[in-house]
Amino acid sequence: MTDSPLLKATNLGMSFAGPEGEIALFRQIDLSIPPGASVAILGTSGSGKSTLLGLLAGLDLPSHGEVRIAGEELTAMDEDARAKLRARMLGFVFQAFHLLPGLTALENVMLPLELAGEHDARHRAQEALAEVGLSSRARHYPRQLSGGEQQRVAIARAFVTRPRLLLADEPTGNLDRVTGDKVADLLFRLNADHGTTLVLVTHDPALAARCSQVYRLVDGQLEAA
Repeated sequence: MTDSPLLKATNLGMSFAGPEGEIALFRQIDLSIPPGASVAILGTSGSGKSTLLGLLAGLDLPSHGEVRIAGEELTAMDEDARAKLRARMLGFVFQAFHLLPGLTALENVMLPLELAGEHDARHRAQEALAEVGLSSRARHYPRQLSGGEQQRVAIARAFVTRPRLLLADEPTGNLDRVTGDKVADLLFRLNADHGTTLVLVTHDPALAARCSQVYRLVDGQLEAA
């Protein structure tokens, strides 16, 4: 690892307008994550942890503060520039999978490569599906896959571009314990084998305990656990 953080948030705040005035979800969050780390952000439902993850990915902009990825200020970019940075640097795994129902598993994994204009998209997607143990399911559609298989396809899609940073929002939240453990094993194997920085949000202390750094989001404050 280098001394320079891969992901850095400074004075990050997020507020919403409510019927009784401003609602501050969090006001001043500072976070510095080195390359290759595995980081968990714990929090109860409604604590703002998924919102925080979205800000770190540039899916939304904060009310104030900044986010930098590999030194590039994400929060100073317009939407197109943020999308291009995500395509180069980030993979994102959603709790609800977000696979396209009209595409096969292989086509879902190929999609980010095709959008980036990669010529070997099919071969690289096949390799990614093999890495998550789903080569035999490449031609199946999401409706023909179990929840655990859909999440593994989603991980393959997030990882096929070999991102430096992988963000996961409750990656085991829709899965039973046994299947969730297998999905978690896969995420940590990718982190260990490829040096991909992993940041996940969860309400599961057992999942968080597997990470090298653990934080809790409580009353709008991010605290080291």
